[in-house]
Amino acid sequence: MSFRKVVRQSKFRHVFGQPVKNDHCYEDIRVSRVTWDSTFCAVNPKFLAVIVEASGGGAFLVLPLSKTGRIDKAYPTVCGHTGPVLDIDWCPHNDEVIASGSEDCTVMVWQIPENGLTSPLTEPVVVLEGHTKRVGIIAWHPTARNVLLSAGCDNVVLIWNVGTAEELYRLDGLHPDLIYNVSWNRSGNLFCSACKDKSVRIIDPRRGTLVAEREKAHEGARPMRAIFLADGKVFTTGFSRMSERQLALWDPENLEEPMALQELDSSNGALLPFYDPDTSVVYVCGKGDSSIRYFEITEEPPYIHFLNTFTSKEPQRGMGSMPKRGLEVSKCEIARFYKLHERKCEPIVMTVPRKSDLFQDDLYPDTAGPEAALEAEEWVSGQDADPILISLREAYVPSKQRDLKISRRNVLSDSRPAVAPGSSRLGAPASTTTAADATPSGSLARAGEAGKLEEVMQELRALRALVKEQGERICRLEEQLGRMENGDA
Repeated sequence: MSFRKVVRQSKFRHVFGQPVKNDHCYEDIRVSRVTWDSTFCAVNPKFLAVIVEASGGGAFLVLPLSKTGRIDKAYPTVCGHTGPVLDIDWCPHNDEVIASGSEDCTVMVWQIPENGLTSPLTEPVVVLEGHTKRVGIIAWHPTARNVLLSAGCDNVVLIWNVGTAEELYRLDGLHPDLIYNVSWNRSGNLFCSACKDKSVRIIDPRRGTLVAEREKAHEGARPMRAIFLADGKVFTTGFSRMSERQLALWDPENLEEPMALQELDSSNGALLPFYDPDTSVVYVCGKGDSSIRYFEITEEPPYIHFLNTFTSKEPQRGMGSMPKRGLEVSKCEIARFYKLHERKCEPIVMTVPRKSDLFQDDLYPDTAGPEAALEAEEWVSGQDADPILISLREAYVPSKQRDLKISRRNVLSDSRPAVAPGSSRLGAPASTTTAADATPSGSLARAGEAGKLEEVMQELRALRALVKEQGERICRLEEQLGRMENGDA
């Protein structure tokens, strides 16, 4: 009797990775040498940010995506921290806003000019001070505007309202040791964390309570990572007792045993997982590896299915992942990574081979857009919401015209450092949507300029009237003085 091996059907079975040509890489970037298991890189549809070596403080580079090639040594950086920068994260609701955590114990939020930096940026919009040791983890809330999580080497997790620069929640008794990473779930009502005590915890930040905990999720002593998947499951990477690298999938309802556990190899670099909730594909990149492995997560056993490995010659110092709305849907691109070498950043494109040029609905379900589903105050009051989804079908145009035209409030540009609660309009609830909200940003800017011009003209008219009035008064006083001197008065 003969048995045929049945190959599991998957549209992602033939996904292949391809580095871009050299002239589309970012050359001569001095990537940070800090010994911290961060990605060192963050990317969105407008900008690429990379933590770089800096003397006398901490800095990171922000480049428009189109600025490829050799980067001048004198190119301006974001350099307001007094210690090395450890982590950076772009705001999911504003492509020009980025937060950074540093060894100087502060979190800073920056507004990047629309066309990129022309001079060094030293003044953050908001400085958040509350940690007593270096801040190594930064994570924006996925659905609530201006809500930011930071975690430090003081084993404290802080949740901030960036709009008012106030501390919303302080979680300081839940982690007895160093926190390796933090990941929000899809709606942002819970987050999971991996800790040096080998435990994975699921935490409700608004109640400050531990929802679930798994001790010794991975028995090895080296760093772990834990991320939430779209269906509420938790995916972890770590090490076995024999120092072999492992992947595991957990059900938060029952953390006694993993749903799936796979051993990869015996390398010693920490595994950094990147998850795509639209396709349920997890990409795993090892620090110091020269490969990216990818796996599909399914509802049926064995749950974690190995798809393929992208391999290159150079080891990676760090890695950034492009949000889905920044991809080239016309080329069936389902992921793009920005791999950091010692002196350059190399984009790697993951593609599903398809013959058709039409929009592929099965590859691009509606994805999280840049509009916040909640305001910070609504989230604090107990409301939850899933991300507001957008279709990528409209993005099916040549790449030069692919700028996002989504109208949204510019959350940070209209206020300089917000210090006292309530002193800034950053976190204020959005007013009821009107026709003006749907206006493209260019015409909004023109309308704003016209309003300012009218204001200046009104002030000028008032000033002229005042000068005329004062002139007449001076004339009257001079006449009176003349009469007094002549003895007429």
